[in-house]
Amino acid sequence: MTVSRRNFLGGVAAGLGYLKVGSEVDLFAQGQGAPAAARMRPPMDEYDSIAHLSSNENCWGPPETVLKAMNQSFKYAMRYGYPGGDVVGEVAKLHGVKQENILLTAGSGEVLDVVGTTFLMGGKKVLGVEPSYSSVYQHATTIKSSAIKLPLGKDYRQSIPAIVKAANDHAAEIGLVYLCNPNNPTGVIVTKEEVKQLLDGIPKDMPVLIDEAYHHFVDDPKYATSTPYVIEGRPVIIARTFSKIAALAAMRIGYAVAPAELIQKMRPYSMGSVNVAARFGAVAALKDTAGQAEIKKRTIALRKKTTAELEAYGYETIPSETNFFMVAIGREIQPVIQEFMQKKVAVGRPFPPMTKHMRVSIGTEDEMARFVTAFKEIFPAKTRTTAGV
Repeated sequence: MTVSRRNFLGGVAAGLGYLKVGSEVDLFAQGQGAPAAARMRPPMDEYDSIAHLSSNENCWGPPETVLKAMNQSFKYAMRYGYPGGDVVGEVAKLHGVKQENILLTAGSGEVLDVVGTTFLMGGKKVLGVEPSYSSVYQHATTIKSSAIKLPLGKDYRQSIPAIVKAANDHAAEIGLVYLCNPNNPTGVIVTKEEVKQLLDGIPKDMPVLIDEAYHHFVDDPKYATSTPYVIEGRPVIIARTFSKIAALAAMRIGYAVAPAELIQKMRPYSMGSVNVAARFGAVAALKDTAGQAEIKKRTIALRKKTTAELEAYGYETIPSETNFFMVAIGREIQPVIQEFMQKKVAVGRPFPPMTKHMRVSIGTEDEMARFVTAFKEIFPAKTRTTAGV
């Protein structure tokens, strides 16, 4: 069973773009079907020379308090039955639920896979939109299932009425509904009123998986976490990760919040392989509310600055509530990825059918400056008369 939000694709190298960058090392294979030769990990000097704007990471890294906690955990490195820092208890406390409502996983990608395996067996289908985070759809194919994928609206929003209609029209076929909120790759939210509309409109026993990987970056007051529905006893499963704002992507730790009976169904399909350093780091990260608030502030400021520069240059961006954004480039994205990589800037992979948009993660101020410079070298400025072309 895969455990990464990106199924690792053979590591970070397979997540970005297949290219030689000043050496004999083939690195950064972009796309879901990268050849085996592309899946080798790059050496540190190659990796460190690149502006990493492709995987929606926290570019500033874990704070000292988290690093200290992980360092303290190393004394248990030789043990099997090591203390876990009570990470499940701390997560349960955060959400106001019992420990039986929590499933700790190796990243929230494992949550998505476990939910798929649990509820899509026997040919049941997952219902969601496209583009969205495609891991759930890909996993469905590995267990001989499939997906019903609805298009986004012209405003790049997920149409809740369309999802409700499809859920009722195909109720016998559907094993679960998938909602990524905010959505990846667009960064657009589903409002709390729309979530309620969805849950009230579909069959009452139909599981709904709500991926809240980017929850911490949202400013829009119309948005809210859906964890209260778990407390109500609705068949709602919330996926959360420490890979984004908590900057623990390489540590592989996430969790599900769901009614106890759903957790019991899911648990047999979970590997239960979260390492000791990740557990201790996660507990410290949960307590670092001030640090995360600062990361959110810096991220949003850089996102607004960068998108304003692109808009002034003539390129439309999609308003985002996350640590990434999409820009309309008017060209197929795959060759553009390679052009950016030639300039040692990694940008997001293709998201069909939006293949003339580019997803860009928010990096450091220096990385965003490198991105804007590269963008202006690759794309010509657009005037008001050409911006819509």
